[in-house]
This record gives sequence, C-alpha cells and structure tokens, in this order.
Amino acid sequence: MHDNPFKFSPSVWIVPSFLVVVIWSVFLLDHFFNLHLNEHGIEPRTILGLQGVFFSPFLHDNFSHIANNTIPLFVLTMALIYFYRNLSLKILFYGVLFAGVLTWLIGRSALHIGASSIIYVLVSFLFFKGFITKYYRLMALSFTVILWYGGMIWFVFPQPQIAGISQNISWEGHLSGLLVGFIFANYFKTPNYFAVQRFEWQQPNFDPAADDFMKHFDDNGNFAPLPQPEVTTDEMFSTEQKVVYHYKNNSINQEL
Repeated sequence: MHDNPFKFSPSVWIVPSFLVVVIWSVFLLDHFFNLHLNEHGIEPRTILGLQGVFFSPFLHDNFSHIANNTIPLFVLTMALIYFYRNLSLKILFYGVLFAGVLTWLIGRSALHIGASSIIYVLVSFLFFKGFITKYYRLMALSFTVILWYGGMIWFVFPQPQIAGISQNISWEGHLSGLLVGFIFANYFKTPNYFAVQRFEWQQPNFDPAADDFMKHFDDNGNFAPLPQPEVTTDEMFSTEQKVVYHYKNNSINQEL
C-alpha cells in the first residue's frame, strides 16, 4: 500500500502564486492604462471570440470580481497539485481549453471573462474524483471542498431578477467548468491507493525449499531448527600450535 502518496514540494505554492500574480498584473495594467483587455474575452459563436478561450481566465471586470476569484483559485490549485500532482497540469490546461470552448458554444451573446470557469473545473474535479477513488484522504478533500464551496452550485443556473445578484454573472462559464471537471474526474485515472503489498514469499515463483528461513520448518509447518554440524574432539584440537622462544643473553657483572 502507498504509505504516503502525497508529497509536498515548492510547486504546490509556486504555481498557484504565479497564476495569482499573472491575473492581478493583467488586471492592474488594464485598470491603470485603460488597455481595454476585456474585449479579448470569450464572445460565443464568433471566430474572433475564440481567442477568449485562453485569455478570459486572466481578465476581470473590477476589483470585486478579481478578489472573489483570487482565494479560491489559489487554494484549489494548491489542493490539485498536492493531491493530484501527476494530473495537475493536464487538469489546468485542458480545463481552461474545454471549459472555454463549451462556454463559447452555449454562452449568451456577450463577453465572458474571469477565472471562475477554471475554478468550477477544480471544484468539480476535486469533489467527484475523491468519491470515485474511494480513498479516505481524497474523500475527506471532497467533503472539505463541498463544505467551503458548495454554495457555488447556485451560480451554474440562470440568475433570477433578485436584488444583490448581478445579472452579468456568466453562469454558462460556471456550468461549463462544472461539466468539464466531472468529465475529467471520470476520465483521468489515479494510482490504486489500495494496492496490496506483495512480499517475497507471496510471489508466484517463490520456492520454499530454496529459502533459508523456510528451511527451519517441516512439512507440517512446525518449527524445526536445522541440525548443527558435529565437532569431534580430534577436530577441536587438530590445529597445531607452535611456540617460539626468543632467548636473550644478558651479561651480568658480578663483583667478588
């Protein structure tokens, strides 16, 4: 069994930090220099609007919009890289691509911008994948995600005319992200966290007769120590011993 399949590395926080820095840099440049970058968002069913598939996640309308997306993007990307390291880049790249294309297909005739579509991809993937794996740590992550961000489900539907709810919310982008994340959770495979460790004696080619440990047991499985080789008296004293004397001649003067 995998004792610890999840490893922390600098990429767990570097990649989310990089994404946050990029979207804020783009927003501040557009805000202070009036670059009108939001015109490069997704414009459904237009050839020019396809550029927004890759540009829209980095474009935001105002401070409230980008602030609401910053923390979820950072936290969910960290969770993705830590728990699904081998899949993380695929989920991020293809998530932006397919959620953007689906928004382009089903969206209203307006400019759709913001990182919320990829956020919904992450929420959906992390939630559904944990239950698909049935691994307790990933299921705990699923419960955590739904506890923190479960309320986002209401924004995948057309918003009614209620005070306090903006009609400019791209529910199509949210729905696209939710669907793409669900598909990814079923399509991308993860390691078998329940794989049983096989010891040497469990291998199909194991030969008990050639194993030094198994030789200590009889055919009935009872412990039977191997007989020790006998040592005879002659063998014990068969080693010749040679004694060498060194004679030292000391002259002694005796006075009479």
